[in-house]
Amino acid sequence: MDDKSNKLILVPVVFVLFVMIGYQYICPAGSNSCHFRTGEKVRGVTLPSSQTPAIFDFYIDQELEDESPPKFLPTFNFSETDLTRYANFNIKGDDVIVFLHIQKTGGTTFGRHLVRNIRLEQPCDCKLGQKKCTCHRPGKKESWLFSRFSTGWSCGLHADWTELTNCVPVIMDKKETEKPRRNFYYITMLRDPVSRFLSEWKHVQRGATWKTSLHMCDGRSPTQDELPTCYLGDDWSGVTLQEFMDCIYNLANNRQVRMLADLSLVGCYNLSSMNESERNEILLRSAKDNLKNMAFFGLTEYQRKTQYLFERTFNLKFISPFTQLNSTRAANVDIEWPTRRRIEELNFLDMQLYEYAKDLFLQRFQFTRQRERQLERQRRREERQLLRAQKAQRYRQQADDSVTTEDYTGQVVRW
Repeated sequence: MDDKSNKLILVPVVFVLFVMIGYQYICPAGSNSCHFRTGEKVRGVTLPSSQTPAIFDFYIDQELEDESPPKFLPTFNFSETDLTRYANFNIKGDDVIVFLHIQKTGGTTFGRHLVRNIRLEQPCDCKLGQKKCTCHRPGKKESWLFSRFSTGWSCGLHADWTELTNCVPVIMDKKETEKPRRNFYYITMLRDPVSRFLSEWKHVQRGATWKTSLHMCDGRSPTQDELPTCYLGDDWSGVTLQEFMDCIYNLANNRQVRMLADLSLVGCYNLSSMNESERNEILLRSAKDNLKNMAFFGLTEYQRKTQYLFERTFNLKFISPFTQLNSTRAANVDIEWPTRRRIEELNFLDMQLYEYAKDLFLQRFQFTRQRERQLERQRRREERQLLRAQKAQRYRQQADDSVTTEDYTGQVVRW
């Protein structure tokens, strides 16, 4: 009985050993005869790889496609230069990323990603209980990031494009002893104007004011007459949506256009410098141009695409994927259609800017994805060609060895 059991156990063991020996013979250790990956060496030759940064995205395929609007058809004509975004960002050099944080666009979440979620040689030093992190370059005590969570509100609370472009170089020179020639890469986040407006209303209703913002333009802050307040007292707590919409001085109206435009083109906050229609046209055109020329911008409604494009633009990899949060305070506000129309009218410049931004954003995403896929197909073709060439070379070598052996055998016979 024991001999029979031993034989039954011995059969599968022998079979497994036979398979392992056969596999080692076909695919010996260290050989590349069974499979290859990008960048692996084949007999001393490095397989060609695309110039696109090698970023391993475990989320991009299905989830990126799920975010896409059905049958997206471009509305605006953008050049290849407009769609190509690669910043060649050198974190070890003198490059600086400047984050323009517009209120209620998801900027706080994105700002935390910048200081806590990027895989870096020298990660930002974020101490427990402190809002600001120290984001130094590798081996240097210089900051590569200018944002709320790294340098703080150094140019004023929620500084806009007009303030940042005039202030950042000066602040950076003050913070660092050496004054090299820096490359500043401006980035920002945008959001659907109606959702953003409602979110700001809810925030103000809870007591937010941003009244310490400087609004610097052409070297000065606006006067009380140029920028009146909408409320008496310390804040606007408890404001109703109707009251929020009725104040004509409310900076929530068209906030995204105003914060992205060059306000010096329209006399800053002096509304008497030109007629309203001309002012609006200049502001919108300036905001579009500045947005298009920024190194990067993301959309709150497309978190995964925002992450994807940022990683490709700066060749930086996030540790964890972005999360799309659809349950926000703005999403929970139930408004009637006339109220929505009223908000759209109050934010008519932001509505046009967002339409433009969304079109540009999705075109950049499609362009980048298509180019990445083309490079991947090209890499695979070149890899197959290289393997075929090596295979042919091995066959020729084997044939030559066979001929040599036959000649030698013939000589031995004649001897």
